[in-house]
Amino acid sequence: MAPTETTKKDITWSNGTSDVNFTETEIQQILADYKLAVTSREVSYIGRKETLTGKAKFGIFGDGKELPQIAMAKYFQTGDFRSGYYRDQTFMMAIGEVTVQQFFAQLYAHANVEADPHSGGRQMNAHFSTRSLNDDGSWKDLTQIKNTSPDISPTAGQMSRLLGLAQASKIYREHETLLDQEEFQKFSTEGKEIGWGTIGDASTSEGIFWETVNAAGVLQVPMVLSVWDDGYGISVPRKYQTTKESISEVLSGFQRTEEKDGLEILTVKAWDYQALLQTYQEAAELAREEHVPVLVHVQEVTQPQGHSTSGSHERYKSDERLDWEEEHCCIAKMRDWILEEGIATAEELEALQEEGKKEARSAKKAAWQSFTSELGEDLEEVNEILDKIIKESSHSKLLRTVKRQMNASMVPLRRHTVSGARRACRIIRDEDLPAKKELLAWLEESHKANKERYHSHLYSETEQSPLNIEEVKPEYNADPKQVDGRIVLRDNFERLFDKYPQTLAFGEDTGKLGDVNKGLENMQQKFGELRVSDTGIREATILGQGVGMALRGLRPIAEIQYLDYLLYCFQGLSDDLATMRYRSMGGQKAPVIVRTRGHRLEGIWHTGSPMGMILNGIRGIHLCVPRTLTDAAGMYNTLLKGDDPALVVEPLNAYRLKEKMPENLGEFTVPLGIPEIISEGQDITVVSYGSTCNVCETVLPQIEDIGISVELIDARTLLPFDRKHMIVESLKKTNRILFVDEDVPGGASAFMLNQVLQEQKGYYHLDSEPQCLTAKEHRGAYGSDGDYFSKPNEEDIFEAIYGIMSEADPAKYPPIYS
Repeated sequence: MAPTETTKKDITWSNGTSDVNFTETEIQQILADYKLAVTSREVSYIGRKETLTGKAKFGIFGDGKELPQIAMAKYFQTGDFRSGYYRDQTFMMAIGEVTVQQFFAQLYAHANVEADPHSGGRQMNAHFSTRSLNDDGSWKDLTQIKNTSPDISPTAGQMSRLLGLAQASKIYREHETLLDQEEFQKFSTEGKEIGWGTIGDASTSEGIFWETVNAAGVLQVPMVLSVWDDGYGISVPRKYQTTKESISEVLSGFQRTEEKDGLEILTVKAWDYQALLQTYQEAAELAREEHVPVLVHVQEVTQPQGHSTSGSHERYKSDERLDWEEEHCCIAKMRDWILEEGIATAEELEALQEEGKKEARSAKKAAWQSFTSELGEDLEEVNEILDKIIKESSHSKLLRTVKRQMNASMVPLRRHTVSGARRACRIIRDEDLPAKKELLAWLEESHKANKERYHSHLYSETEQSPLNIEEVKPEYNADPKQVDGRIVLRDNFERLFDKYPQTLAFGEDTGKLGDVNKGLENMQQKFGELRVSDTGIREATILGQGVGMALRGLRPIAEIQYLDYLLYCFQGLSDDLATMRYRSMGGQKAPVIVRTRGHRLEGIWHTGSPMGMILNGIRGIHLCVPRTLTDAAGMYNTLLKGDDPALVVEPLNAYRLKEKMPENLGEFTVPLGIPEIISEGQDITVVSYGSTCNVCETVLPQIEDIGISVELIDARTLLPFDRKHMIVESLKKTNRILFVDEDVPGGASAFMLNQVLQEQKGYYHLDSEPQCLTAKEHRGAYGSDGDYFSKPNEEDIFEAIYGIMSEADPAKYPPIYS
């Protein structure tokens, strides 16, 4: 039962009081809280049984944390945002954002967004999210929703996003004009929303937790972070996890004082109902009104069933510890308190317990029936078709075996039906049967439905998708001014900040300096520290700021100073941002732009080009690799018109190279996934991107001098890659291809080769072996010589092109070194 706003205000009892006269409203709320705790506990017990009997694949539950989550929920208001983890089922039930039936639907992996609105069956159980978007991808009024950002399993991974969710309130509160505009009033009410985070005590050992806590103290954002402390990280006790065995004690240096900002740190026992209410009331008031970050250390939490269904806690807990947990169970303690206060009789509590258990069992049954009935319809249809085929086919014996196996499973799964249908098709491949067409038609429809169930919403499928943004070319006057590339970028950013008041940029040296290459020079002076700001050296939470703010309707540009440093935040990019739209089945989006720079700089730690790693880890994020800063500016213009996240890698050696100044700054766009043909040719296609593409371009005159006609193509974006298959059209003409890349062998070059030869069917148009020219396997050695010998240089590119032509026509192009 979700508490009402008025009830929240009623509950202000003092800790330890034993002679309070409760109002009827208070008594009813206490009993409703008790019933909810019992119901949630029963859900955990039933869920474990459902998993261990094979009806679910894996189970993880929030038993032992019921009371603190109920208390926290009372002060969680509409407009607030949760960034939690997989123990928060009671909290979600208390705020009315998950029903027991929905909980079990997710446990069974019911691939239906109506049954499991949190993930459409895509996430394991207890991974929650609310639906921020309408069906057309537009934002709902988030001020009218009790919001939850999509949960992830990686330990402490939810922390960095929490920082951005809380910071968004500060932005909305302090921005001079944003909330004056109606379109932004759906995201905040005077910046009073709290970012609520939850984490297990052992997970505070992760660096991202410390980075988030430190950044929250610096930024002074409205955040309430609860640490559920049950003494263990799976089997590893607290003494191996945390200095002094207390996260609140070890964080005491973060405690704010009258003279210095910091965090407010509160401690409370998980079984003390009254103290929990008082603690969360204090935490909420501090965060909401004063924008003070608060850490609530919830101590003496129990975990009755251990970590998950993958093991038993009896294996690593002593008998004494198990006895202590039984004694300190929060529900048992609440029951004792209710009886002591005379709030209810034992018989009344037993009746509530039975009601709660009955509700849990009934909801489980309804969820299972809904899940299996949907699968049963498909199974029945395929059985009917197979019966017809068995009568018609000469392979009836084999087909009966397939049918029997398809129907044999005690636990119904969609895969059994589809697998049976596919195996039957294999068996009757040499027969022309009337019912065969029915089976093929069923499989085709099944394929379409399963594509939607399991593969949709990796990227935006809305009208706002950046892939729908048409190209607008840069316009130049008759005698365009030649300026450093950074000036084009800088002046374009200025137009964007004017055009989009919700846009912010932040990162190391981004504010006062205007970034290390001055692409944001003077932007802070023009738009203020709120919109263009410096951060500490903390890439993971720079990304988290961006993700959290983007979830709340802002358009952040999170700057990671160099491409090499992307690894510090790669976990968040890969596990959180890239999967967000997918794992919420189109329910949430975070169109943050991650801005960085790289390629061709000298020195091991500034020459990295780990594009293969990035490509394989961030599907769900667009990857832009411009070769000029005019192209980079056009990509930012495109992305801010769209609703997907992106990573833009600016070419490091382009900031002081001369480019023409466009007239239509802020308006021209570069379409994503559409390469640019730099030069047309007939003999060989060369594909590259970024700074290395510029090196290829410098080689063209030398190649042309010896009679080789090169078609040079700049991929421009790697995700998406050549959506209109322009490269294979070039290959049809030249019949030869070379991919040039400064990643390690088998990195982005292998990706491009796969895309062109397999996806685009370029293999059929080859007259010569396709080749890749890449960097060496190590990082680039320091200095200009290091760059020359570590990455593709002009001579390497010339000789690679020439070598392919020499192999094809050695008489016309005799080998150079023989």
